Amino acid sequence: MNMPDRDEEAEMKNQTTKTFRNATVEASATVARSGWNWSRIRPIAFWATTFVIVFELTAGSVWNLLPIEWVEAQLRHLGYPYFFAYILAVWQAAAAIAIIAPGLPLIKEWAYAGAFFLWSSAVASHLIAGDGLRTWGVPLVFGTCAIASWALRPADRPLAGTRLRRYRPADAGQDGAGPSETRPRTWAVPLGVLVVLYAVSFLTLPAAEAMTYGWAVELGWIDESRPMSH
Repeated sequence: MNMPDRDEEAEMKNQTTKTFRNATVEASATVARSGWNWSRIRPIAFWATTFVIVFELTAGSVWNLLPIEWVEAQLRHLGYPYFFAYILAVWQAAAAIAIIAPGLPLIKEWAYAGAFFLWSSAVASHLIAGDGLRTWGVPLVFGTCAIASWALRPADRPLAGTRLRRYRPADAGQDGAGPSETRPRTWAVPLGVLVVLYAVSFLTLPAAEAMTYGWAVELGWIDESRPMSH
């Protein structure tokens, strides 16, 4: 058997090196392109998930504050007292304001945690009650959106104290969590969005109540022969 000479071995090594370099360059370019796309997708994903959870929190606060028949039937089914709806309404409204408002990074962390506890507790409650996917799947989606919104939030929104850097009083805003947002313009859009969401929640309440009442009847939480209380 003929053994390859030194020139052939050198040529093979050079070819292998070129192939490896080309693959490395192509992989780096792919990663760079992915990062370029992600830098534009990330804020869209953040605001989409944030809008979902803020809308759900505002609508939920309206539904719980009144409360509608669906809320009463669900609380009765799960064994919670009726006044629990009013407690939820207050904290849902507060969480919606905190999440969408500019600044307030420390309160935002609390709001995200509270929203996650709210929806994860709803999932656990329905599972313990033996309910199916139809009942606990919705709060699971909202809880997932809350996690996604928290993870995708812009660099100026995370709590500064969670970063590995030295605390400087000059940077402190609220509770040393970074500079606070006090300019009126920064609050105009978030407050406008909240006003619109609450208006939509109130205007669509009759349709929402009729729809959810039908769900409660199908699930056996309400006796269909009993009239609606609202």
